[in-house]
Amino acid sequence: MNLPECHDDVCITCSDSAVAVTVLRLLDDDLAVVGTEAGTEEEVSVALVSARPGDQILVHAGEAIAMLGGDSR
Repeated sequence: MNLPECHDDVCITCSDSAVAVTVLRLLDDDLAVVGTEAGTEEEVSVALVSARPGDQILVHAGEAIAMLGGDSR
């Protein structure tokens, strides 16, 4: 996985915070491109969740750790 440069106040790859993002598209190897509140895109692992494009997920250290919203699959 390529690590992006941090452009936001809170980096979803290297911060100690979990950040809500939206899945834009799924990639191979349990990866996804997500959109942040600041309008940037980052690549994260979605190996631990069943995410689809349009879903909101919670990401910590580049790993999706939870689905957000009421739609449990």
